[in-house]
Amino acid sequence: MDGTLGAGGHAWGILQASSPDGRLLGMDVDPQALEIARRRLEPFGSRAILVRASYVTLSEQLSRARWSGVEGVLLDLGASSMQFDTAERGFSFQVDAPLDMRFDPDNPVRAADLVNQLPEEALADLLYRYGEERRSRQIARAVVQARPLHTTRELAELVARVVKTRQRLHPATRTFQALRIAVNRELEALEAALPQAIGALNTGGRLAVISFHSLEDRIVKHFFRRESQDCICPPHQPVCTCDHRAAIRELNRKPVRPLEQEVEQNPRARSALLRVAEKLG
Repeated sequence: MDGTLGAGGHAWGILQASSPDGRLLGMDVDPQALEIARRRLEPFGSRAILVRASYVTLSEQLSRARWSGVEGVLLDLGASSMQFDTAERGFSFQVDAPLDMRFDPDNPVRAADLVNQLPEEALADLLYRYGEERRSRQIARAVVQARPLHTTRELAELVARVVKTRQRLHPATRTFQALRIAVNRELEALEAALPQAIGALNTGGRLAVISFHSLEDRIVKHFFRRESQDCICPPHQPVCTCDHRAAIRELNRKPVRPLEQEVEQNPRARSALLRVAEKLG
């Protein structure tokens, strides 16, 4: 199962490696991505089953496909390069576009709605929680004073006036990250999907998660640590009462990072973190 199909790059590799009869169930909420993936994976015929759905419904999609279990689940988190490169989607501050940032165009909440409707305190909390932005309160105050804001350029320029930095990172990077995560409820989706992914695996099957920032990686790390332990009682408790049993084995305690050559070929991979776990019997 590829829960974050995107343009089908990982799916293509998986189908190639599992030939001649391996099958893949790919999911994505983005119809633009699905159309590209369908064309890309057409040579694999019925071995590729593609559905428009969120990986939050992973268990449901497995049931609908009438699969009892899978050998692997892949989650490649965050926005895809295709989404960043499609200017009108509003994910990037490099070009001027509407403040959208939705993975699913049927999602009723856009970035512009949060920017222009949230109370100042709630907006500041959002920027701090999802973007780890230290200047969140100053940015939120400036946004409220400048409302309404409709485009990525308007927001990026406003944040740049508030956040003075000499770092290579654009001043608006964390703000845009926070809004995208909030619009698509990315962290809540990840927390809901991880237990389903483990439940979908056959014994010996593997869950691979690629994250791109500390918020995502922290959720995956803590979930893997918890589910790889037989007891999760407090350390000071003398007798185990939790009845918890390890469901997985961590294959890498530290995340795998891209090689220099990979980053040269794809600069957006520089912050990628890969964690893999294996389902126990």
